[in-house]
Amino acid sequence: MDRAAKYVLIESRDPFESRDCSFLSELAVELVRAGHEVTLFLVQNGVLPARAGARAENLAVALRAGVEVLADEFSLRERGIRLDRLTAGVRPAPLEVVVDRLEEGRQALWH
Repeated sequence: MDRAAKYVLIESRDPFESRDCSFLSELAVELVRAGHEVTLFLVQNGVLPARAGARAENLAVALRAGVEVLADEFSLRERGIRLDRLTAGVRPAPLEVVVDRLEEGRQALWH
């Protein structure tokens, strides 16, 4: 059996403005279903769907599939999104988490 790979996928675009954002969360789900460990890190305008009540079905599907979803703390603060207003399952994290994950050898994709 192949060893599971580890990934960090970084989404920086606002899915409400860019129609091509769904591919990254869909890729994350496919990778998890294939037995891999995946972190989806939301940064810049990519944090906007992390707000509680946002219509973000792709994010909800990723969370249900077991994708670890983290939102950049600085990006949240910059956009006035309080931590207590995040969608259940999304955790705030500093950008250093990405550096740590890359250092441990995770494969990365930035969108």
